[in-house]
Amino acid sequence: MLYGIAAATTALLLTAVLAALLRVPARRLGLVERRQRQRRVPVSGGLAVVLVTSLVAVTGDRTGWAPLGDGVGRLLVAAAAVAGLGLVADVSRLKTGILVVGTAVAAACVMPYGDLGVLGGLLGAGWVTFAALALRSLDHADGLAGTVGVVTAFGVGACVAAELLDGLAVLLSVLAAALTGFLLHNWPPARAALGACGSLFAGFLLGAGGVYARVGHDPLESAGVLFALVALGAADALLVVLSRRLAGRPLLRGAPDHLAHRLRRLGITAQGAVVLLGLLASCGVLAGVLVHMGRLSAQAPLWAAGAAIVIVLGLLRVPVHVPRRPSHTVVRQPGSPTSTQVGTPLRVRNG
Repeated sequence: MLYGIAAATTALLLTAVLAALLRVPARRLGLVERRQRQRRVPVSGGLAVVLVTSLVAVTGDRTGWAPLGDGVGRLLVAAAAVAGLGLVADVSRLKTGILVVGTAVAAACVMPYGDLGVLGGLLGAGWVTFAALALRSLDHADGLAGTVGVVTAFGVGACVAAELLDGLAVLLSVLAAALTGFLLHNWPPARAALGACGSLFAGFLLGAGGVYARVGHDPLESAGVLFALVALGAADALLVVLSRRLAGRPLLRGAPDHLAHRLRRLGITAQGAVVLLGLLASCGVLAGVLVHMGRLSAQAPLWAAGAAIVIVLGLLRVPVHVPRRPSHTVVRQPGSPTSTQVGTPLRVRNG
């Protein structure tokens, strides 16, 4: 326990310092958030989270203070590989399909097939892929992915600790601390971003941690627990899919139609949107943890699912796909002074 506290404190401080030090090199190398419309924020935060989490976890394993174990060691290697793929996506315009396939392959390589079976292992790999991409999707606003990541890491860590998976519990506590250090730079207005590198890495570890914690439990109950842990990400994904289908827009083309974007349209500040969504994520995570520990009935995640559907249907009515106004030809009388008016579209960050 003493090492866990020391490791978490070290991870928080190192991530905060490293994210600041990497900002200038990241700008010079072109490692900036490509979805920004008004300003280009370096993705030094994601790289700092990956490096510090891996360094602190490996140090604890090598020194014998907190052995990770073979399964957790392979999990960390797979997560680092996914982070590398995300870093390539941050540098160049990598297709989303490649990110999905790469994450799925990495997840399939670390599933405990001996306990889950082949079908269960493949379903688990699919869930890990969804969790990673869901956290990536929540990186559409400053502070949101980091806040939800911290909350989820504590929840999954509690489930893992209840199953006496000490190595994985330490890894998740280090991840939570690293994300907290990152939030010091990512709170609106952000000075560093998480990017695909950091969001895929964190989401991969959180999804796999949830699957590992539910090994040996009832499959239907496990599905409910896993959903509750990432209910906010699932709501955001459902909202985006429905919105783009109804608007006739391509599914994989970025647009300001996520949860935080719609809350901003309602007049909520950037900080207020993050706090509100963080509280909603906390409710889902708490429900999942209590069901896992037997403090709530297995039907409790259904309430989380119902709340997610209500939120999606409510925010779906907020207009975000505003058609452009047709241009009008101005006829000037001879000799009249020239007046030029430039119309610019509304700029929305992380579109």
